Formats: sequence, structure tokens, C-alpha cells
Amino acid sequence: MLSTKRTQSHHPDSFSSRYRAGKSKARPRDQSVASRRLHRRHTPDTPPDGSSLNQGVITLTIGPTKRLFAAHKDILCVSPFFAALCNRPSDSPSASSSSSPKPIDLPDEQPEIFSCVLEYLYRGDYYPRLRHDKTNNTWDLETASANANTNTRDTDPGATLFVPAAGAEILRDTAVYCAAQKYSLEILKRLALKKQGLHSNIPCHTILTSARYAYAHTPDNESKLRAHYLALIIRSRETFKRSGTMQMEMEQGGKLFFDLFVAMCNHMVSLPSTQNLP
Repeated sequence: MLSTKRTQSHHPDSFSSRYRAGKSKARPRDQSVASRRLHRRHTPDTPPDGSSLNQGVITLTIGPTKRLFAAHKDILCVSPFFAALCNRPSDSPSASSSSSPKPIDLPDEQPEIFSCVLEYLYRGDYYPRLRHDKTNNTWDLETASANANTNTRDTDPGATLFVPAAGAEILRDTAVYCAAQKYSLEILKRLALKKQGLHSNIPCHTILTSARYAYAHTPDNESKLRAHYLALIIRSRETFKRSGTMQMEMEQGGKLFFDLFVAMCNHMVSLPSTQNLP
């Protein structure tokens, strides 16, 4: 089992600090509240106030099982992806602009992932929600207490979900991050990445499967989620080098492992020189 949690302090020349993969420090409360207010005022993917919603409700059919969702148009249009779909011309030339919005069909999306996205659009977070400990000025997940009370080394509740496209369980926050990438929701991407860093006891095979999923569903210039996985594998290299899953994955190859090689080289360069040691 591995922990994706990052320690509060890092060597200044460590891979994590160089590539900004370490846990972000919590900001002072006053600064955090003020910055969030400013963020809501100027950030396009901030959910609108419920009192300002129009009455237009759009039906969405999600996944191969055609699971139905309903959402306000104003909520969906926070995402440029959905704004384009909601405002597309009607197929019928006689349809007026005041007619009901056209339904949206997303056959390739997974309902459980879309549910997280929709929950974020309405509430600013998704399950398990982020929780702030004001006493210690730290962050954790609402499921952390329940997991601690059981005194087990099981994977955090809600940390993973089965994704048919991957044929295995992957980290939920990775799937949400990739969906946020698709829907151009930058704040959701940052939220998902922060929450992923708070999980613990994640098996090697789940991390590797999640890393492959991340590489398959993000562009090559994506620098946050991919770097997170590279840093995690390097930081836990003593565990991964004994993993049969790691060996099998490396034999299959892919861009993930070339990037890992480059990142490992950069990490070695950053280490103190050992040339003068006996």
C-alpha cells in the first residue's frame, strides 16, 4: 500500500519541490476567504448563485446505460464545453429561441464521474468533500475520520471507482480531473488534484492504472496531474521497484515511462554529489 499524501516539508532540491508536486500549504483564513471571494468574482468556471438561475432545465443522457440527469442551463454554461452544446443551433428551422433547451447526449461519459462534475457545479465540491481544520490550519477529506476510527490500512472510502474504459479501478480524483480537463473547468482540476494528494493506502496497481488513464485522457502539454504521478512513483521507488505490476507495466511501455525516466534523471541530478564518498 502507498500513501499519496505528501509531507509538509521537502528538501529544497527534491523532485517534489522542483516540480511543485508537494502538498500545498493552507493559506491564512482571512487571506483564503478574501481570495475565494475575488476568485468567484473573476473566474468563469465558478458556479452561479442559485437565486440568479434561469428556469431553463436541460436533460442529459449519460453513458451507454443512458442514465438521465437534469441541470439548469446557467449552471452547465459555466463550462465552455457545455455552453457550446447548450447554444448550438436547433435542427428545426421553426424552433424559436424561447423553446425548451435541446437535450444533451454524452454516451462516452461515465455517470459516476459526471455526477461529481455536476455536484461541483452546484456546490463547489464533490464527495468526499474537502474539510478545513481551523485549529491546525490543515485540510483533509470528510471520510478521513471514519477511516481513522476503523484503524485499518484499507484504501480510503470513495478514493477509487471502476472505470470501464480502463477495465479496472482508478483514483476517483484522477477521473474527475480528466473530466474537468475535457469540460475546461480549471478550478475543478485544482480541487481534484489537491484532494488526490490527501488519500492514503493506495495499492501500486491502482496508482499505475490511474497514471495510464491520466496519460490517455490529458494532452501532452498537461503538467500537473502527470507530474503528480511521476513524483509519487519516484518518491516511492523502493516500493515500486519490488512491484510485479510495475515490471509488467514497464514491459508494455508508453510515454508514461519515458517521462518517468526523464524525471528520474532530473531527480538524480538534484541529489547531493556522491563522487567524493569512499
